[in-house]
Amino acid sequence: MSSSPVRTIATSERSGVLAPENLSRFAASWIRPARDVSAVIDTYWSVRWNLPAEEFVDQRIIDFPAVTFSIEQGDVPAPFVVSSPHPKAWNRRIVGRGSVFAIRLRPAGLAVLSDLNAAALTPEQELTTQLDARAYALVKAVSGTNDEDRAARADVLIREMIRERPPTPTHLLANAALDALVSAPEVRRGRDIATALGTSERTLQRALQRTVGRGPNDVARRIRLQEVVRRLSDPGSEIARIATELGYVDQAHLTNEFRVATNTTPGQYLHDQRRSPTPAQERRSTTAESAAITRQPTPACVALAGPGTSEVDRMLTT
Repeated sequence: MSSSPVRTIATSERSGVLAPENLSRFAASWIRPARDVSAVIDTYWSVRWNLPAEEFVDQRIIDFPAVTFSIEQGDVPAPFVVSSPHPKAWNRRIVGRGSVFAIRLRPAGLAVLSDLNAAALTPEQELTTQLDARAYALVKAVSGTNDEDRAARADVLIREMIRERPPTPTHLLANAALDALVSAPEVRRGRDIATALGTSERTLQRALQRTVGRGPNDVARRIRLQEVVRRLSDPGSEIARIATELGYVDQAHLTNEFRVATNTTPGQYLHDQRRSPTPAQERRSTTAESAAITRQPTPACVALAGPGTSEVDRMLTT
């Protein structure tokens, strides 16, 4: 049995889910990894769902800037999936029944646990031995029994993989940058982040590109927008106040950044959320519509983002 604590994913936390009330439809949990693997694992997360026939949930998400390996069962198209951040907010339709156990990597994790190139990854693809034998062997060995046992098994295997291939200083710099951005999600320039970490902006840019396939400005923007969504979900939230508190030049600056990522404005988002007391993305479909749904990988469908390691005492969910 794993000693890693399991915690329900709350609707009030920074998850990137644009309709956080939908989380109540799923058994969604974070599972904290062992401390000695926390340099490469941000968190484990698990989601289980069982929707009635002819019912589906459309979920929109702003991805956390991380690569995730997932093990999927039930009404899913592939047993193993590797996911990286989508360019913008994206939609996933959830149907039937199934489960996902995911391993969300820290920036240092991809090079330690795989031979994949972060910059070359697509948002979602099946993880096979042909794609990457090292990562495939890990998820294959973890896929069994229940989620806590999977987390414990992953801890053991990843501990050995770290001994074989420890993180480099570049990997650890990328970890530190992500931690800094998660702990302070307000608007910050790349060079200011680099200065705070005692490095150059160019070195920081290289470190993040190599480990998560994104530069510091893009990484910061994703985390900041997740925080905007979290604050907008609070009763009585005010867009102008959120803009000020997160360091935007003005409300228009926040609105433009939000619109580019989500194709809607914060004002319209607030209106839609407050107009829908029940899960905003939940709908009933006809049998014919359900039969026509094209199944796609589900790893980030409910908890593709989530609190960074520094926020949750090093814990867990494209």
